[in-house]
Amino acid sequence: MSTKIYYDEIKFRLKEADKTKKFIEKVIRNEKLVPGDLNFIFTTDKGLRKINQEFLSKDSDTDVIAFNYNICEEVIGEIYISIERVRENSHNYNVSLRSEVLRVMIHGVLHLCGYNDKKKEEIEIMRKLENKNLDEYFKKF
Repeated sequence: MSTKIYYDEIKFRLKEADKTKKFIEKVIRNEKLVPGDLNFIFTTDKGLRKINQEFLSKDSDTDVIAFNYNICEEVIGEIYISIERVRENSHNYNVSLRSEVLRVMIHGVLHLCGYNDKKKEEIEIMRKLENKNLDEYFKKF
């Protein structure tokens, strides 16, 4: 089991990366699953749009795409994050960049844990879990 963070042609670097990796693994354990190999890849809008086109046949910007390679209860996957989109969202929602980066990382992990966000009810469930985990990170972890 390992959680790794990669940067694709960007200057951004995640602060407190070790603390964040441990917390992400805790999010998975809270879902009664086992953390496996996870790769977070921070990239550009252009990079994520290319992935969106190639693998999901969508020609649009997004903040996160998760690829699930789970084996039984072990959560394994790749989570691609556009730091440009996250930075814009942090400004639009008037939250810190740190908070929005963590939200998107948690969001990607929740997808790997089996949550979806296609329907209104699913979005509400994911948002509640994101908020619960963010609160825990900033208050307790």
